[in-house]
Amino acid sequence: MQDSWKYLLASPAACSMMIFAANAVFAQEIPTTSKTSELQVVVSPANKIENFHQDRVMAQVTSVSQLSDVQPTDWAFQALQSLVERYGCIAGYPNSTYRGNRALTRYEFAAGLNACLDRVNELIATATGELVTKADLATLQKLQEEFSAELATLRGRVDSLEARTAELEANQFSTTTKLQGQVVAVVSDVFSGDNVNGAEITDKNTTLGARARIELVTSFTGEDTLFTRIQTDNILSPDIGTPEGNLFFAGEDGTNDAFIDALFYRFPLGERTEVIAIANAGAADDLTSTVNLFDGDGAYGALSTFGTRNPIYGQIGGAGFGVTHEFGDKLALSLGYLSGTANDPSPKNGLFDGAYGALAQLTVKPSDRITVGLTYINSYKQPLLTGSNAATFANLATSQGLEDVAFSSNSYGVQASIGISDRFVLGGWAGYTTSRTLSGSRGDVDIWNYAVTLGFPDLGKKGNLAGIIAGVEPRVTSSSVAGLDEDDDTSYHLEAFYQYKLSDNITITPGIIWLTSPDHNNDNDDVVIGALRTTFSF
Repeated sequence: MQDSWKYLLASPAACSMMIFAANAVFAQEIPTTSKTSELQVVVSPANKIENFHQDRVMAQVTSVSQLSDVQPTDWAFQALQSLVERYGCIAGYPNSTYRGNRALTRYEFAAGLNACLDRVNELIATATGELVTKADLATLQKLQEEFSAELATLRGRVDSLEARTAELEANQFSTTTKLQGQVVAVVSDVFSGDNVNGAEITDKNTTLGARARIELVTSFTGEDTLFTRIQTDNILSPDIGTPEGNLFFAGEDGTNDAFIDALFYRFPLGERTEVIAIANAGAADDLTSTVNLFDGDGAYGALSTFGTRNPIYGQIGGAGFGVTHEFGDKLALSLGYLSGTANDPSPKNGLFDGAYGALAQLTVKPSDRITVGLTYINSYKQPLLTGSNAATFANLATSQGLEDVAFSSNSYGVQASIGISDRFVLGGWAGYTTSRTLSGSRGDVDIWNYAVTLGFPDLGKKGNLAGIIAGVEPRVTSSSVAGLDEDDDTSYHLEAFYQYKLSDNITITPGIIWLTSPDHNNDNDDVVIGALRTTFSF
């Protein structure tokens, strides 16, 4: 049966009851008194329809002629039109059409007839007030005989649907929780580059790793979300002597240990305000939009950490809370606070006395195609953005005996995404961080990063995504910290990928990352990293 009339279906059991009731009425003489000559017509909601399609917006109509795509071509149409006008037994779309200018098929007509049979059966069952006339019962019997085959087919289809629905309800995971999961399998290798910062690149073996996630998404009110994610990740980024080019989906230690990777509770506070409480592994994208088409949290979009989102977002993470308030459809303000030492009760740690990152972002959406994010992050005892001068910074920490050089930082960022067309999205960002050392050799460091992105949604097939990223990973432009010099050279990050949707549950993404003068040092060889990512979701 075609979609347009699925929403007219009433219970087939009621249809059978109507057959029995109609025959019973014809088997006896109907009195002619005003009280018993007809049943009262009471228009009531089609509860069975609502149970099957609660997400559909329905509108009651009182005439078949209101359904502009129904053609009155034969006696059956005239008969059903009369019944609909008398008993209001068909529901249509608010625009009074069934989404097509064509005559009804016999199955569609049978669906409408089935609805009227159910409605009249309801009136007979109540047997109060005005009654269904004998003429209408005769008309229904004639229509029922004419369309008996189609009604039987509809009855079988709905019975099958009800049986499948009952089976799903009996075997569902939970009434409040949805179980979902994801596996990211990655093959990667370093194709070129021999020396970086005077050390030979030895990690040139082809590797295969996987990140697996099981997620429990629970809602208690229908508007809130309790999110729990368990993860194992043995993917490692190739060691090229600098964090530049790191893969976003890579783990930290390459083990297969499973742990709770994310745990938060999100709930509304009024119509336009949303609050999130994060117990573990919170990140900037949990608090606000990163305004990047390629931010797929490692499973989709960009392959590299740099290509996924503005590096300044890395200055906030851990446990804490956030709130987002929408000032209409075009403006939203997000505030958040996360601490990486929230569960540590020792001195100079804890939720408010240890390392933290505090975020404020204004997200502006002047049109459906344009989004701009203005971001400020204040962080304390967070690591320096190490996309640049990583080797120098590591040597500095070692020479001064500092395992964890602490910084107080202020980061400012602007992100933008502009949909030039449905198939072309221009984006990018710029980030500036000024940091002050809190231990060891005191001083200030200024760091810049920026990128331009080109996105091609639905390239070759709906659901595909091609992307190009060109930019500069965090680069020290000024430093007064002894032993930590500014970068004289510039390293460029060039990345391209093509995300191909094999099915609704499987995507495959080949991509390549080219780093010129890694670690912002022209003496270093260019490095090319290749990766093939396959994402399975369920």
